[in-house]
Amino acid sequence: MGINERVSKHREALRAAGLRPLQIWVPDTRQPGFEDACREQAARTADADRADAGLSAFADAALADLDEH
Repeated sequence: MGINERVSKHREALRAAGLRPLQIWVPDTRQPGFEDACREQAARTADADRADAGLSAFADAALADLDEH
């Protein structure tokens, strides 16, 4: 059995199990500047967390609410 047949059979089995294919595009971590962009976003997030003292309490309350359900 060739590779195309095996892949086709595998996909048919997945579909029979109620699954469907989904394509997701993600950032290319190999691109120049990716690390710098991550650092900048992390710094902005940290700044926002420091600027909103109630954010942590809100997140904790939301998580506790989820745990109850």
